[in-house]
Amino acid sequence: MHFQTTFDISFSGMSVQRKRMDIISHNLANIETTRTEEGTPYRRKMLVMSPEDKGWTFSDVLTGALSGVRIDEVVEDPTPFKEEFVPGHPEADERGYVQKPNVDLFVENVNMLTAKRAFEANVAAVKTAREMTMAALEIGR
Repeated sequence: MHFQTTFDISFSGMSVQRKRMDIISHNLANIETTRTEEGTPYRRKMLVMSPEDKGWTFSDVLTGALSGVRIDEVVEDPTPFKEEFVPGHPEADERGYVQKPNVDLFVENVNMLTAKRAFEANVAAVKTAREMTMAALEIGR
């Protein structure tokens, strides 16, 4: 595998994980938003990711013909909204229930932690690839 390929794969992973953390932060910031421009509570957003090159063969893996990851789209989570009994709330229906966003604090925190760890793993891969490249250049002296 060419050393530049290692950097490209890690940089694409870092970029995707950064965007993933942005989406998670947006979800957490809107955890109590009961009315959006559409007139509904905020709906949780998620990233759909895939490898940049689909259709890899075992030979591609062995020869290093791999590439990074890309964001296909940002989608809304179709799970139903939460309902909370708050009769005095301005958004309450005739039964006294308020529809709340389908954002779960625990799930978002776990997702943030995994995105952070994936980002850190890509940084470590770049650092290691850089050190290996520098060591290889020293051999040529």
